[in-house]
Amino acid sequence: MLSRKQIKDQYKLAPKPAGVFQIKNNANGKIFIGSSVNLDAIWNRHRFQLDAGLHPNKELQKDWTDYGTANFSFEILATQKPKDSPSFDMKKELDILEAMFTEELQPFGEEGYNPIKAAPPSR
Repeated sequence: MLSRKQIKDQYKLAPKPAGVFQIKNNANGKIFIGSSVNLDAIWNRHRFQLDAGLHPNKELQKDWTDYGTANFSFEILATQKPKDSPSFDMKKELDILEAMFTEELQPFGEEGYNPIKAAPPSR
């Protein structure tokens, strides 16, 4: 049988699921799209911030407070596995995936909680 320390060490060394997620308000259908190199941790962080009333997205925070925790769900939209290439950049890959889902789902204004990002300046 493994000791508590061995179990803890195994957990720390295990690869964490990375990908794109959405937080959905099931009462009104609004969504928040994001990405993370650790999907388990990001959901815990968002829930903690929302439960504590400290989430940086004020509109999402207001609806979380108004509608209650039970009216929200967390869904993984896509996962990204690490690649054995020295040039592989997980964060960059996740940014691309997140941009694709943001473009497709348009989580802005009445449809969601994401801020509209300005287009990069043309050269």
